[in-house]
Amino acid sequence: MATKRDFYEILGVPKNASDDEIKKAYRKLAMKYHPDRNQGDSAKDSEAKFKEAKEAYEMLSDPQKKAAYDQYGHAGVDPNMRGGGAGAEGFGGFAEAFGDIFGDIFGQGGQGRGAGGGRGGRQVYRGSDLSYAMEISLEEAAKGKDAQIRIPTWEECDTCHGTGAKPGTKVATCTTCHGNGSVQMRQGFFSVQQTCPQCRGTGKLIPEPCAPCSGQGKVKRQKTLEVKMPAGIDDGMRIRSAGNGEPGTNGGPAGDLYIEVRIKKHEIFERDGDDIHCKVPISMVTAALGGEIEVPTLDGKVSIDIPEGTQAEKQFRLRGKGIKGVRSSYPGDLYCHISVETPVKLTEHQRKLLKELDESLKKGGPRHNPSSDSWTDRLKNLFT
Repeated sequence: MATKRDFYEILGVPKNASDDEIKKAYRKLAMKYHPDRNQGDSAKDSEAKFKEAKEAYEMLSDPQKKAAYDQYGHAGVDPNMRGGGAGAEGFGGFAEAFGDIFGDIFGQGGQGRGAGGGRGGRQVYRGSDLSYAMEISLEEAAKGKDAQIRIPTWEECDTCHGTGAKPGTKVATCTTCHGNGSVQMRQGFFSVQQTCPQCRGTGKLIPEPCAPCSGQGKVKRQKTLEVKMPAGIDDGMRIRSAGNGEPGTNGGPAGDLYIEVRIKKHEIFERDGDDIHCKVPISMVTAALGGEIEVPTLDGKVSIDIPEGTQAEKQFRLRGKGIKGVRSSYPGDLYCHISVETPVKLTEHQRKLLKELDESLKKGGPRHNPSSDSWTDRLKNLFT
């Protein structure tokens, strides 16, 4: 199956193009590839390009569809995923541009428009997707979490029971589209079906709307959802809750809810994929003499041996003490980065002891300070 071309590429416009630029580009392509202007061997190819440009304009001229396409690509505007119908306003924008093109081709302008009964019946629209940001700790991300969230939802109005009409009154059939929800706009020999402007595609009119729901037949409330965060989930990952987005129109399917995970900054650890890192401060005495110290992990404390003469920024690796990602077979590792602390606020006695130690170390030469001696040699070579 061939991959569909990018809509912006088809029209030859950048992603930040204005509505006028998109419309102008479409009109130019429609004039060039319209079937009535291309006959013979090139007719089939021209017709395919005309349909391709038409589809691109339908999507990019509708703000809602354009936003969905910019975020999810072709999947965001796939008719099979959106309830099988083009958006009302986007289709209207297409009809307007299409009418302008026919006027340019046949010299008829906007004359001859008329409304008629729709052949396709009421158009069904999929509801919009919703997003929700959830903040969790690093420990919760590593071990998983069951959480509850509150989201807005639409429920049937208790007063009118979903009809949208004031109790005691009835819903009337739309006189413009005769209940079909769509009308036809004619341009010369052609006609374009469009959502009825009177009833907005519902096929009905409400003479006396229900007050609590303003004639919508539904009211906005809050509902609680159970969300299961899988163990190992990482920052920026999303969980899809099908059918918990905005409700569809005219019986169309509801959109989806996307829960985006945001992990709080940890006081000790930093995550890098499945690995975690932490800085472990030790005294200069422990660094010089060595010893056993305790270091934290996500499962508690463990002990590690510090070798004699450990230098600052020495790294210790604890295998399997990281995080097992949602797509990983094994957990990552914990990396402990050693930080040697310099003592501060010394007493006179402590100063004296350190000075004596320093003099003793200097007498020992490079045996005690190999890095310092090597550094001195490099400086000498640099300036000689």
